[in-house]
Amino acid sequence: MDESFSNLPTSYLLGSVPAVVSEEKTPSSQEVPGANLQIFPPNNSASRGTGYQTLGGTSDGDEQQSTNNWKGVFSISSYTQYFNVDTDVVLNRLISSLYPISGDFFSKIDANPDLYGLVWISTTLVFAIASLGNCATYLMHRRSDHSTSWTFDVSYLNVAACSIYGYVLIVPLAYYFLLQYLGSNASLIRFWCLWGYSLFIFILSSFLLVIPFEFLRWTIILLGGGASASFVALNLRSYINESEITIVVISAFVLQMGLAIFIKMWFFA
Repeated sequence: MDESFSNLPTSYLLGSVPAVVSEEKTPSSQEVPGANLQIFPPNNSASRGTGYQTLGGTSDGDEQQSTNNWKGVFSISSYTQYFNVDTDVVLNRLISSLYPISGDFFSKIDANPDLYGLVWISTTLVFAIASLGNCATYLMHRRSDHSTSWTFDVSYLNVAACSIYGYVLIVPLAYYFLLQYLGSNASLIRFWCLWGYSLFIFILSSFLLVIPFEFLRWTIILLGGGASASFVALNLRSYINESEITIVVISAFVLQMGLAIFIKMWFFA
């Protein structure tokens, strides 16, 4: 009986462990030799332009994007460098605008042209001629006619803002495009800086134009306008340094004198 049990196959007994048969593993037909991991999504730039990008790759469109775009024009942070001036620098440039004969204003602002003078000098001039113009008309009214009442003319402020801001922004911009068209070197920021500081003498003149004597008023405005026009023209000539565009310098002088006469005729008549 013991011999009969010993002849049974042991592989079918409970708890027995079948022998491990080592078989040679053959590659499956679905496996590709030499396969590696791909980064999703793939870069099929040949068929889809820039297509998807692999890790660490750069897009051709980003490389071809121009750095000179119009986004900086509408960004306030791009103009902060032009307001980085201290009191000593501003005072030095204000004094230079009162001495037009030197003609070296561009050499002084070459390292750091500012828009501080453009903004604050033109704004001060707007309120100065609007308020002092009303004072001048009041004094003239009190001197000539006592029968009618005098009223403050609020429209002076609107006219002053439109004329001064429009002049100091548009005229330098027009000269910038004109000189670029003529093939001359031009800088819009430097032109705005020049015309901005050229208005400083009109602020001083407006206080003297309150005096109710017409002859004295014309003398003051012509002297102030001549100094301002000479400051613009002489510095513009030294900056351009080309004889064939002398008409540009003359026209700048005439426009500056025209602004002086406009201030006298409209606000201090």
